[in-house]
Amino acid sequence: MHSTARSAGRTRYAETTIQKVALVYGIVFLVVGVAGFIPGVTVQLETIQFAGHESQALLLGVFQVSILHNIVHLLYGLVGLAAATGFAASKNYLIWGGVVYAVLLVYGLFLSGDHPANFVPLNSADNWLHGVLAVTMIALGILLGRRDVATRTA
Repeated sequence: MHSTARSAGRTRYAETTIQKVALVYGIVFLVVGVAGFIPGVTVQLETIQFAGHESQALLLGVFQVSILHNIVHLLYGLVGLAAATGFAASKNYLIWGGVVYAVLLVYGLFLSGDHPANFVPLNSADNWLHGVLAVTMIALGILLGRRDVATRTA
């Protein structure tokens, strides 16, 4: 006898809303990570540094980036793609990823510029983006996580 019922709590890749959102964030982070290395998309690319605030490379002419910064975006993207395999992984990716961006926002507000402890190129546009990412990722992780749990248990 063949059963099409799936085990409780198991989902297919990017099946639930929260998994789809994690997938979208993952794809966007991958695109941003790659774009950070493309001349024209990133202006002043010849000034890019591995790390540190000295890099003058600007993604889309707005967001200050470094090689390390771009690599982190690529890794965040890969984690998002991997997280889309499961409900809990997607929820954790969004919530904890948002927490990391909240920490980066605080870091950028207090340690940006020529501060001796600054090893990340951040400008005010980066700070705003990190704030938006923190709020949206945490909110979507919490809200969609609850909604999907209610839908899956009904």
